[in-house]
Amino acid sequence: MKLRLSPQTLLILDAFLDQAEEWKYGYDLSRITGLKSGTLYPILMRLAERKLLETAWEAGEPGRPPRHMYRFTPEGLRHARANAPARNRGNLGQVALEMDLY
Repeated sequence: MKLRLSPQTLLILDAFLDQAEEWKYGYDLSRITGLKSGTLYPILMRLAERKLLETAWEAGEPGRPPRHMYRFTPEGLRHARANAPARNRGNLGQVALEMDLY
């Protein structure tokens, strides 16, 4: 599978590796990675199109809109574990600093 692993994509993969089986919201991923929505959501869409993430809508409480959730597929988890150097170095924050995200 050919997927461009930009520093931003690696940040997202690394964020998913923390509690890999749990659903995550885009807003939470934005806070974790420091990525803006214009960068984050296109990457999430590409990962979902390539079947590395599964997506679902969570019905909101009355008066609140539904929220989009994401989590790894089994293939996505294997791909992330093989390609997330931030996890190997053990420091997501350092990657963000190197990218001037903070």
